[in-house]
Amino acid sequence: MPRYGRAAVGLAAVALLGSLVAAAPASADPAALANTVLTTGSAGGTAVAVSDTLQASLRTGTTANFYSSATGTTGVKCAASTFTAMALTNPAAPGTATESLTGQTFTSCTSNVAGTLGVNSVTVDVLPYSVSVTSAGAVTLTGPIQSTVSLRTLIGNVTCVYKANGNVVRGTASNATTSITFVNQPFTKSAGPGTCFSSAYFSATYAPVRDITQGGATVYVN
Repeated sequence: MPRYGRAAVGLAAVALLGSLVAAAPASADPAALANTVLTTGSAGGTAVAVSDTLQASLRTGTTANFYSSATGTTGVKCAASTFTAMALTNPAAPGTATESLTGQTFTSCTSNVAGTLGVNSVTVDVLPYSVSVTSAGAVTLTGPIQSTVSLRTLIGNVTCVYKANGNVVRGTASNATTSITFVNQPFTKSAGPGTCFSSAYFSATYAPVRDITQGGATVYVN
């Protein structure tokens, strides 16, 4: 069953939303174990509690990419990204858990877009976003998902604003790879000069998602 990695980008924005593992305590109280969609420590471990804070960063050695096409490598990539979410519901498995994506950051970003000298910032706008996670590992972000990219150019700074197509960003959670992955999630430019490419495709892998409220235990999907 899928193990929950990390989630979101607003320009991705989303999505929008790194990797690690923790073993379930051998002396765990059976009463504390629950067959809920989200558990900590192991699949079928301790239930993630409503209002717990979940957090994840990019999987080690990977980048978050905002490219101008689904097959190209022109655009912006960021070496660091972290998301923070709050658990809202965590029903019995199989089922669908819900969360609120309350924060997402992108830093250490670079650009190879023609005419640009660098990246000032990548900001996820109009948070929070709604997040659902199914027992099958389908992760869906919904809301007015939008990101703003500030680029340095020879003629000064330019601002590019992108919105997620259909206000949706989709990812996949995997226990096997301790990750949550977004692949070529489409965004469309809503504001910005010609330097800003008209479409942006967001890809990133976060692992693992950790329950900060429960001491940083790894979160699994059941």
